[in-house]
Amino acid sequence: MASSLDKTKYRSVVGLFRSGWLKDQCEGRGLKTYVLPSDGFLHWKWMRECYRLIGSEKVDLIQAHEFDAIVHGGIVSVLAGIPMVATVHGKNYFSDKARRRWAYRVLSRRARMVTVSGDLKRFVVEKVGISSDQVHVIHNGVEGMLVAGSFEIQQQRQDLGIPDEDVVVGVVGNLYPVKGHAYLLDAIPSILKVFPHTIFLLVGRGELEVHLKSQAHDLGIEKKVRFLGLRHDVPKLLEIMDLFVMPSLSEGLSIALLEAMAAGKPVIVTDVGGNPELVVQGKTGLIVPSKDSGALAAALTAMLTDRNRMKQFGSAGKHRVAEHFTVQSMIGNYQQTYASLVSGCNG
Repeated sequence: MASSLDKTKYRSVVGLFRSGWLKDQCEGRGLKTYVLPSDGFLHWKWMRECYRLIGSEKVDLIQAHEFDAIVHGGIVSVLAGIPMVATVHGKNYFSDKARRRWAYRVLSRRARMVTVSGDLKRFVVEKVGISSDQVHVIHNGVEGMLVAGSFEIQQQRQDLGIPDEDVVVGVVGNLYPVKGHAYLLDAIPSILKVFPHTIFLLVGRGELEVHLKSQAHDLGIEKKVRFLGLRHDVPKLLEIMDLFVMPSLSEGLSIALLEAMAAGKPVIVTDVGGNPELVVQGKTGLIVPSKDSGALAAALTAMLTDRNRMKQFGSAGKHRVAEHFTVQSMIGNYQQTYASLVSGCNG
């Protein structure tokens, strides 16, 4: 997001808690990036260093994402006397922590709260206790996806050892319980009975990797499920997928789902979070109940039965993303928010 702001009006400086792939990406895009290590909740040394950085870089506004950055950034914004935009991407930070809900309620009086979906706004208002007029929705957005040539797609399939006749079903997401991979694995045996020439690609890594591989083995589907781990070529992998599935138990507004739709892929998703705000049932994909392997199996079987409908869903989904969920639209909404806050401080 920082690299997409209007450079005639905004200069971005990125602050991170740790080094890693995100730092590399930021620097690769020409963003001035600082790493300020933090060792836990309310790290006062971190806030002191951040306060100094804000002064030296002449920062006018803080944009913070998720709980730790929002809490620390919120305190620093008060000390520095500058506004802050706090973006909430999911519900997991609220589930069992009363102090976190309290912290957000306090910070909402000082910061402009943003959620990435209407569903998440409702949750923040009803479960966290923040006033509705203090929470604004700005949907995530993605760039248009480049279309690979048929030779490149064929080469990628060969590299992964996918037979020419196999249909490819893909999932992109960290291997955590909330992503619902276990329910998809349970659905696969019944799908393979009808469509034996189907391969399932699971892109991502996480704490459940060993467990999920064991589950696939116990179900007798290990040869049909490929665990690809963390990949930095997701757009290329999307090109070889015929169908994208998201079996999540909770979501904000999934970038992976947006990218799949932007790539023209038909999708099957669960009825959680912002998924129903992206997917139009029966037009851009299918929506099924979460935690329901039977419903997933039925939806996948129905989709794979009608390849023409798959193409129609993919085309309609691509058009929907281009109309409503672009990076340009997202950035425009954030820039309007920034301008109103900065002008309010200067006014």
